[in-house]
Amino acid sequence: MKLSYLAIVFSMTLASLSSLHAVAAEKTAPAAPPQSAAMSPTEGKVVSSVNASIYTYMELESGNKRFWIAAPTTKVKVGDRVRFVDSMIMENFNSKSLNRTFDRIIFVSSATVLK
Repeated sequence: MKLSYLAIVFSMTLASLSSLHAVAAEKTAPAAPPQSAAMSPTEGKVVSSVNASIYTYMELESGNKRFWIAAPTTKVKVGDRVRFVDSMIMENFNSKSLNRTFDRIIFVSSATVLK
């Protein structure tokens, strides 16, 4: 009788530890990156562009999405297709040279006009 009581207590203790371990693992597991960051486009068609200081700011369209990138000075015109390498996404970025705040802009290390 004493042995079965110990077996029951032991089983219940293991069951409670398993659920605690699952909760702890859930809290310490790294969060998945936001979908927009993980799937950001690396190509788009130039809708508009502005040169300022050492950057070219380009509004690009890819599919049905429009977004801004800032690249080292690049010669582009409306309608060009541009490929770029993501570097850093900035939210609410204020460009002093343009006197404008971008809701979201991607600073890129390079941008290439596709032929």
